[in-house]
Amino acid sequence: MRWLTDVLYLAVLLLTAPIWFTRMALRGRLRTDWAGRLGRAPSLAPADGTRVLLHAVSVGEVNAIRTLVSLLEVQDGVEVVVATTTDTGFARATSLFGDRHQVVRYPLDLSWSVARFLRSVKPDLVGLVELEVWPNFVASCVRRGIPVAVINGRLSERSFRRYRLVRAVLRPSFRRLTRAWVQTRDYAARFEAMGVVPDRVDVVGSLKWDNTGVITGDPEGLAQAMGIDRRRLLVVAGSTAPEEHQLLHDGVGTGVQLMCAPRRPEWFDDAAQVLQGCTRRSTGERGSNPDRYLLDTIGELSQAYALADVVVVGRSFGSRHGSDVSEPAGLGKPVIIGPASSDFEEMVVALQDAGGLIQCSREELPGVLSDLLNDEQRRARMASDGRGEIGRRQGASERTLAGLLDLVGLVGEGQRKSTR
Repeated sequence: MRWLTDVLYLAVLLLTAPIWFTRMALRGRLRTDWAGRLGRAPSLAPADGTRVLLHAVSVGEVNAIRTLVSLLEVQDGVEVVVATTTDTGFARATSLFGDRHQVVRYPLDLSWSVARFLRSVKPDLVGLVELEVWPNFVASCVRRGIPVAVINGRLSERSFRRYRLVRAVLRPSFRRLTRAWVQTRDYAARFEAMGVVPDRVDVVGSLKWDNTGVITGDPEGLAQAMGIDRRRLLVVAGSTAPEEHQLLHDGVGTGVQLMCAPRRPEWFDDAAQVLQGCTRRSTGERGSNPDRYLLDTIGELSQAYALADVVVVGRSFGSRHGSDVSEPAGLGKPVIIGPASSDFEEMVVALQDAGGLIQCSREELPGVLSDLLNDEQRRARMASDGRGEIGRRQGASERTLAGLLDLVGLVGEGQRKSTR
């Protein structure tokens, strides 16, 4: 079966090569870690205790496991390895965990790449963040007796529709999962529909609620380096997309500072053209426009949010599907998001119902921004309401930790219950 899967993968790769090769070339991604993608990871010595491999695809998933990693790393007999797929995810994981844990590249799901990877990393337990149930990888782990769990499980309606088209192919992989700790009851039902044994699925909430209020870096240092005037209002737009930069530039009034932080590096130059005269973080040089700033780096968004008077969460005013709203809300900021938020619908609804978030259309954004910037009391009230709601929803990391420790026979403070 694995060889048939390999043949199918290779056929798809060849047929779609003109598309993905062109996209990678345009985005400057051809010079990537191809050896790592083909399974050539650092060869690790066998773990003294239990080696837990956490696979987080990109920046968002890496950020989601911050609290979980901090809980795992203090357990006796537990060693953490973090795997990522994208270059930005690898850079973010290295900055967050690289001084304490091995960070490796997750392989393409070809049987020989997966086998080489598993021989090198030698995990005792695998946690797949949100989804990433790849057939060859899961099957290879099961053949080696390595439990595989989904953590922070999420399967949106949009993704579920696509997965159902190939359910016959993917069902065995989902059925092999040892556990699935998911964010909501709707996600649980979709995981079960894809084949996960029902008594292996638990609703534990979202890990992202647990990472709020944590700032990595020095916000005041960032403000000083970019020349932000701390005496004047600042709007920070995080995880923005190309179709939003002009909207934000026009919607933030004269005399109000705006910082945009595009979601992807290939969007940085586009944003700089729209925000003419902006100060770019990457160059260290002050721009000619004292009210426009571009955060064209990875890993500094929490610092920017900490400086904001109002936060606009991007990828939500076009045809995309939103970005994480919990981070700015957890830092005590009033949050605005657009109508396209399906990837974070539960968080958006919870914070909106609590009064910590405003959802509006493109046409409404300038007015909403103006009203909020002119009402300090409302901003403070939204900040308090948002943080209160987040506090009520935290705890998924601890619940996931308990499940992971149970899988490897660990209890209490991390003492081994049984040997492998």
